Amino acid sequence: MPRLPLLPAAAFVAALWFIGSFVSAASVTRPNVVLVMADDQSWGETGYNGHPHVQTPVLDAMARSGLRLDRFYAASPVCSPTRASVMTGRHANRSGAFAPNYSTRPEEITLAQVLQRAGYRTGHFGKWHLGAVKKDSPVNPARLGFDEYLSHDNFFEMNPPLSRNGEPPEIHRGEGSEIVAAAAEEFLRKVHKEGRPFFLVLWFGSPHGPYSGLASDVDRYASVPNEELRRRFAEITAMDRALGRFRTALRTLGVAEDTLLWYNSDNGLPREHKGLSFDGDWRGAKGEVYEGGLRVPGIIEWPAVIRQGRVTAVPCVTSDIFPTILDVLGLSSPRPERPLDGISLRPLIIDGTMTARPAPIGFWRYNAQAERSNGRWIDGELARGTTPTTRNPAIDFLNFKHPTAKVSDFSGDAAWTDNRYKLVLTEVPRPAAKARKRAAAGGVELFDLLADPKEQHNIAEAHPEVVRRMTEQLHAWQRSVERSLSGADY
Repeated sequence: MPRLPLLPAAAFVAALWFIGSFVSAASVTRPNVVLVMADDQSWGETGYNGHPHVQTPVLDAMARSGLRLDRFYAASPVCSPTRASVMTGRHANRSGAFAPNYSTRPEEITLAQVLQRAGYRTGHFGKWHLGAVKKDSPVNPARLGFDEYLSHDNFFEMNPPLSRNGEPPEIHRGEGSEIVAAAAEEFLRKVHKEGRPFFLVLWFGSPHGPYSGLASDVDRYASVPNEELRRRFAEITAMDRALGRFRTALRTLGVAEDTLLWYNSDNGLPREHKGLSFDGDWRGAKGEVYEGGLRVPGIIEWPAVIRQGRVTAVPCVTSDIFPTILDVLGLSSPRPERPLDGISLRPLIIDGTMTARPAPIGFWRYNAQAERSNGRWIDGELARGTTPTTRNPAIDFLNFKHPTAKVSDFSGDAAWTDNRYKLVLTEVPRPAAKARKRAAAGGVELFDLLADPKEQHNIAEAHPEVVRRMTEQLHAWQRSVERSLSGADY
């Protein structure tokens, strides 16, 4: 099998500084844009990917008619960082959104802000998880570019407490996915009357645990012996149905043809369900940089452009959403000097001419242990949570300055993948962080994902030159992230 070229480390880092500006190669009518995200839905928990139980007729129809991204990655194996990557096109470690309940920074440039300035009406509905949604939060949806929102700080279940435009949360009775999808539809109908293009973000709180579900949906899975899984699958089916109703509204209003709808999940299957729910049988789970933690469902619909169903195995990641949408719309980043970590997938979407990814993807499950000794980036009072979850009161958010951040100061697994190979550097106890000691501890793995997509065979010893080259690239990228984290971009 021919080896695909790897970018030299210096060339890749240099490229990071120039991919913030986007110019369309040809004139394309600016579509409406809808981003939909599930919460903790694994790659395999769809009908079209072969799950033996889960019923997702809407996603299955989308996969048949749209562009199915079979090698689509969440930028992080956990929630908040992936959401930050969607909004900014940047790895979340650049802005200190390391893990769940770490906020992004108000200085970040979001997709909503860029589209809002371009004349789009913008709305967010559902899970936010990039900071508190209350009115005085510097990182609520309104501050980051949304005209309207009905949102929750975190995940939500039945009868969710949601904040409308920063007001105190109110309980909304009913199934959570149906409620936020109905709010999104209401926004859609209002904007349609105005004759404005729209950017709508619909982030479901399902199927994140603890699980609930309508009795009628739970009954669909009576043959599943595990009660918790029955409720989990019920949440997925309810979410699928809510998405279907929203898609029907797009068609009823006559705007579906010119609407780019992008669906994905934020990370892989939670570890406690590994082996119980089919996730594609990938190695690893939520929280890990193996395929099981990162590979998620990905579908793009745009009927005016994607006339018939296609399937691609080109590696794509949530960080690509920001640069792709800007490129499709012929817009540019207001701060093109800021490094992005995603690339534009426009050639893949428009005509399928992208057959390989031109730049690798970096993952870094940052284990932030030293940040509390640094000054806060966002005032603690403003970071206090707004909306309670099923089992907890509202959860506060963290974000800290890192004026002298160094890669060596922090632990956490990292990975670097191109079209063929994937390098995984797993965390080992300090001070065994240098390459030689890490290798001796068994923390260096190399996989040929074309021949071994399940990551069962470590070929690092057989390909030392690939390990060296990819390690150099990964470390160069981490140094770029480190500069952003320490405030160089603001």
